[in-house]
Amino acid sequence: MKIALIGYGKMGRMIATVAKERGHEIVCIVDQAVESSQTVSPEEQRLFGNYYSEAFRSADVAIEFSRPDAAEKNVRAAMAQGVAVVSGTTGWNVEALKEEMQNAKCKMNKNSAEQRREQNTGHPGIIWSSNYSIGVNILFAVNKYLARLLQNSGGYSPSITEIHHIHKLDAPSGTAVTLREGIVESRKSAVEQHREPNSVECPIESVREGEVPGIHEVRWESEADILTLKHEAKSRKGFALGAVLAAEWLKGKKGWHTMSEVMEIDN
Repeated sequence: MKIALIGYGKMGRMIATVAKERGHEIVCIVDQAVESSQTVSPEEQRLFGNYYSEAFRSADVAIEFSRPDAAEKNVRAAMAQGVAVVSGTTGWNVEALKEEMQNAKCKMNKNSAEQRREQNTGHPGIIWSSNYSIGVNILFAVNKYLARLLQNSGGYSPSITEIHHIHKLDAPSGTAVTLREGIVESRKSAVEQHREPNSVECPIESVREGEVPGIHEVRWESEADILTLKHEAKSRKGFALGAVLAAEWLKGKKGWHTMSEVMEIDN
């Protein structure tokens, strides 16, 4: 599979390593800030380009790990070239793009069969996840399940603590936000079914220290005891592997997809 990389920081380089280990080819790198860096080897330098290059357009999938202030522009630019995207940047308005795509799909469904065929041609797929680690995505599923289990077990209050390296730009982390959304979604559903007072709170504590790849802990506390779910990343390799697995799954598909589909997890 041919892969383009958008963003070539620590994550981008790890993704390149994992992709090559799995037999894939890096055909293009888009990162103006890194392109002129002395840390880039001559071999890597030859791969740098832009969205309009033939090399970028030849990619089956682009994997995007950049900055919150550039992510949406990057994703849109790649999709405009007909290249599917696996995006792992957090801290930007993902939901707006998702809603826009869904509205476009609804409009497309009202058009003639001929128009639909034209619009489907080259329409790229996209996966966005706040975390591509296999372990974290299992944590997401278990987190929702536990929230549902505790719906009738009164007295438990959830909270989340996330710890990351000092270079991380967004706080709270996208992973912590996804965990909180899972709890809120599960608890609200239970509240509506049982017609109980709608009160779902889950504070997040964000800590930035050293070079910590990522620690996430969900804590459920009652007067009697404490239940804890915890994931601790040893390195960035788990995130990179998940992103490459997502790219392999996405190749040739269209529309918006999730990591739960990739992993066949029923959330």
